[in-house]
Amino acid sequence: MIVGITGTNGAGKGTVVDFLVKQKNFHHFSARNFLIEEILRQGLPVDRTHMRQVANEMRKANGPSYVVEQLLAHAEAVKGEHSVIESIRTIGEAEHLQKHRALLWGVDADRNIRYERVLKRWSETDKVDFKTFCEHEDREMLGTEPWDMNVFGVMKIADQIFLNNGTVEELFAQVEEVLNK
Repeated sequence: MIVGITGTNGAGKGTVVDFLVKQKNFHHFSARNFLIEEILRQGLPVDRTHMRQVANEMRKANGPSYVVEQLLAHAEAVKGEHSVIESIRTIGEAEHLQKHRALLWGVDADRNIRYERVLKRWSETDKVDFKTFCEHEDREMLGTEPWDMNVFGVMKIADQIFLNNGTVEELFAQVEEVLNK
């Protein structure tokens, strides 16, 4: 089984991934890490603006599903094992996964809850005030170009959406229920 994870910033994508990796022995392939490697190779600062810029440049040059194509190839190479590909951001990426019989799961939560989580996480791409957080998210939600982020569009075609406004245990219970189907 291969699962792609999409969702809004701070919703709990990484928490779902951690559960799948630690509790269900999934292999993890991260679009974020893939992009950070390229950002560092180019000598750019690791922040949300450069993440988007580098991802869009790669997709423009190589096709809208390029990032996921690279990660899916690695996931498929782990024959007979389950894998999770974290951070599906474009319609092309989502469609590529689904065309290759992968599942697409989305994670969402209330915006204020997500911002509080981002403040606690405080990674290099999270160091922003609420206004900037909202601006970044709005930009990433409805891209009109095939290579640009369109998280809203990807969430609309997801096979499963997990609403994560509660506890980690409640989120894990939702994931467990879907895995048992």
